[in-house]
Amino acid sequence: MSKIVYLTPEGLQKLKDELEYLKFTEMPEITKRIAEARDKGDLSENAEYHAAKEEQVRVNNKIHELQITLSNAQILDDKDLDASKVLIFSTVKIKNLKTGKEKTYTLVSANEADPLAGKISVDSPIGKGLLGKEVGDIAEIQAPAGLLKFEILEISR
Repeated sequence: MSKIVYLTPEGLQKLKDELEYLKFTEMPEITKRIAEARDKGDLSENAEYHAAKEEQVRVNNKIHELQITLSNAQILDDKDLDASKVLIFSTVKIKNLKTGKEKTYTLVSANEADPLAGKISVDSPIGKGLLGKEVGDIAEIQAPAGLLKFEILEISR
């Protein structure tokens, strides 16, 4: 059974755009490179041909993966979500109790994660540890760096 993928409207559009690019721009270019390499003769020692075929497999796999993700995508309207708890698409301000540093993250699906932009996956250790918490709660999260403790300062949408 496939896992539901929750996306924002922007995240859904980004995946659709990527799929369209791969299908209608990238794949025709690869097909053209394969045909040109094939015209050069002996395929057994044709590095261009083999590289293009490998690229074709990679892009086909990515297209398949995107099609599965899109078929399982569900758009969530944040108006329907409880704003008092950390859920997917929540923006959470947390304080590291060890260092005193404050950070703000938005919890998103793995497909939309961009740590440099402050978007972390709900499937990441920090994301999982924050889910369901309320303002004032302490989230204890086991991470590769050890046990981290964060206080939930704010939750918004």
